[in-house]
Amino acid sequence: MSLDLRSSYAPLLALAGTVGLLGGFLGAPPTWLLAWVGLLLPLLALVARWSPVRAGVGAAVLGVAAVALWPVPLMWGPASWLEVCGAAAFWAVPALGALAAGGHLRRQASRMRQAVRDGRRDQQLELARDLHDFVAHDVSAIVVQAQAARFVADKDPEQALRALERIEAAGLGALASMDRTVHALREAAGARSASVPGTSELPGLVERFEGGVLDADPAAARALSREADTTAYRVAVEALTNVRRHAPGAAVVRVRLHRAAEGIELSVANSAPARGAGGLLGLGLRRRSGTGLAGLRGRVEAAGGTLRAGASADGGWRVCAVFPAQGRALG
Repeated sequence: MSLDLRSSYAPLLALAGTVGLLGGFLGAPPTWLLAWVGLLLPLLALVARWSPVRAGVGAAVLGVAAVALWPVPLMWGPASWLEVCGAAAFWAVPALGALAAGGHLRRQASRMRQAVRDGRRDQQLELARDLHDFVAHDVSAIVVQAQAARFVADKDPEQALRALERIEAAGLGALASMDRTVHALREAAGARSASVPGTSELPGLVERFEGGVLDADPAAARALSREADTTAYRVAVEALTNVRRHAPGAAVVRVRLHRAAEGIELSVANSAPARGAGGLLGLGLRRRSGTGLAGLRGRVEAAGGTLRAGASADGGWRVCAVFPAQGRALG
């Protein structure tokens, strides 16, 4: 509906209400007044639905008064004050009902707009989490490998070449993650979206991580729900990213997916960083900046699981997520 037309409802109701009041007290025919009431009732509903509050209140007062008071001049002489007030109250009911109907539609439209805003905000947060969980992992790998290549380029060109190869792989991974994000945006517009990675991609993820060791039970992976499967992969990505950022000197990083007493457990544990490699600083950073893991904890709990993170006995760090298994047997 045109905005100009909506803005005209309140002035039109105010004019119609004023004409109705004047017509009633100036002796207009009852049939004319009753027809005028029939015009005022839909205008009251339209004003309650579309007009700005400030302009609509004044117009609504005039409209309700015109509807409620139209029989008063006809009853002024022979009727008592009680009868006059009763007639006015009786005719005020449809006027207030028209306002209530328009107000109800206004509230419904407002709730719908709020639901759309909430949905968009949730989608934006989801995309932000995807960028953090996946793209940040690959970008941090590029940064670390580029730093390593710069330090060993003169002494060991072969090591620098391998670092460049890992940079290329991480860059391709970041492009794939951004491609999934674009597909998610297209899905919001009605197009089909690419699937979110799950535990089936753990071998490639760990292979790209220097010092990574994977111990995955395929039967345990099959026992995960779809939501738990993708969440488990996110946990692994976030944990490996934290190791790369805060414990770059860790010699071994073990990723394990297996059946535990509580359910299906995914754990990522790194060994203690070598001295001078930033291990102690990394540990402090992990304790102070848990934004990524805090976000993952909410995801894990939404999938029905639990998340724990803390220092291990050997001086390293361990992140562990446990998800409920689907069915009794793992096959």
